[in-house]
Amino acid sequence: MPCVTIAQARWAGCLLFLAVVAPLPEAHAQPAPGGGVETPPGTLPDLPLSKELLVPPKVSLAEALDYAAKNQPAVKAALARVAERQTEVGIPKGAWLPSIGVTLQVLAGTANNTTASYLGAPLVPTPRVGGTTSTNAAGASWSPEPSTFAGLGVTQEVFDFGRITAEVAARDSLVTVEQRSAEAQALDVRLGVEEAYFAVYAAKAVLAATDEAYTRAQLQFELAERGVAAGLRPPIDKTRIAAQMARLDITRIRDRGAVRVAQALLAAAVGSPEPALDIAEAPPGPRDLPSLQSALQRALQREPLLQAAVARIQAQEDETRAVFAQLRPQLLLAGTLNSRAGGSKPSGSAPIPDGDGWIPSVPNWQVGIVLSWPLFEGTVWARGQASRQLEVVRREEAALFRQQLVARVDNAYVAVLVARGALPRILTALEAARANYAQAEARFKAGLGSATDLADAASLWVEAQTGLALGEFDLARARAAFGRAIAEEL
Repeated sequence: MPCVTIAQARWAGCLLFLAVVAPLPEAHAQPAPGGGVETPPGTLPDLPLSKELLVPPKVSLAEALDYAAKNQPAVKAALARVAERQTEVGIPKGAWLPSIGVTLQVLAGTANNTTASYLGAPLVPTPRVGGTTSTNAAGASWSPEPSTFAGLGVTQEVFDFGRITAEVAARDSLVTVEQRSAEAQALDVRLGVEEAYFAVYAAKAVLAATDEAYTRAQLQFELAERGVAAGLRPPIDKTRIAAQMARLDITRIRDRGAVRVAQALLAAAVGSPEPALDIAEAPPGPRDLPSLQSALQRALQREPLLQAAVARIQAQEDETRAVFAQLRPQLLLAGTLNSRAGGSKPSGSAPIPDGDGWIPSVPNWQVGIVLSWPLFEGTVWARGQASRQLEVVRREEAALFRQQLVARVDNAYVAVLVARGALPRILTALEAARANYAQAEARFKAGLGSATDLADAASLWVEAQTGLALGEFDLARARAAFGRAIAEEL
């Protein structure tokens, strides 16, 4: 099941918001061409999507959050990155293990020995030809002589002067950074699941309001039809209600599609293999709001991304120390077990080994302590200076994120206050719309009101019901976003 990122989920939430609020029935619809409609539009079972899509399984919010915490691909990927960083810690630790190598060499070349000294250059490999007869230019021979060598070597770190320890510390710091990032990813996934769950609940509430309006319009159509047949009402009353029912039918189709979109987004947010998930129960009400000061303090102490930014500073400082630690000495224990032979004539009366140099039959072994100290290396020094400059960058990034976090918490706090303050006004508007509809319906039944007045009142009531569903959704989403901003679940 492909996962969606948090940014994608929020964009999808905006699209869902537009989908559920856009198609409200208009109050002043015109009669259908042809003068009238003899039968009302189709009922709910005949709507598109009702038979073509399978009924999605239902989950509670707690079940959705628990499943997402264990199975959401974004969470699993974050944990995999943590495991990968933990594995990388073993790379510098491997320097404490012995290095073992085997070599087998067969050489052919001249063996004119002299007392000259030379350096072993990496690009000009020069084999040592000690033990052969010393000669001058006049007596030099250009005939090749065979030489063989077979050896086993072991090198063991004895003391690192802090080189390996510095590299391990740098790797450990990166593990901490990845762990904090994984915690932030888990919180983001949790927020995405909560928003998707609230969106399904809001979409279904909007659909229920439209269904109720359609049912009421059916009763009004029957009443208007009887009134027209008895000559008590003009035909325009019936056609006006029929036009309203047609618009409500279109709105129900779109609202049903919005429900399905929300269910698909919920499945994606949870990381479910199902194409869509439905809610099993109403989401819990918004939690109490702490004071802004305590919220800011909590966010600065617990926000994983801020902790990750601080950990990056420490990681960069450890990296700087690890780079400069490469200029420290190291003490190695080296040992070799080898066998060799040369076919050239040795100095003095020493015999030529059996096989004339083609069989490495002369055994040797060596054990030694080697101290290696790179006193200065320009590239290492330059890397260290670059890492120090990057420490400055990491500190500025952490300061910037801290400033942004304070602003985000403040904005989230205000959003909750606004959504919570608007909800009582939405309820007042709903009660007023309900009372207005009751009066319009009573006047219509008494023959004192027109179908247009009744349609206006019905449209106002549906709009108020939709406003309540969206107002509750805004409050729930704003409270969830505030909880994420202050890392409430940690």
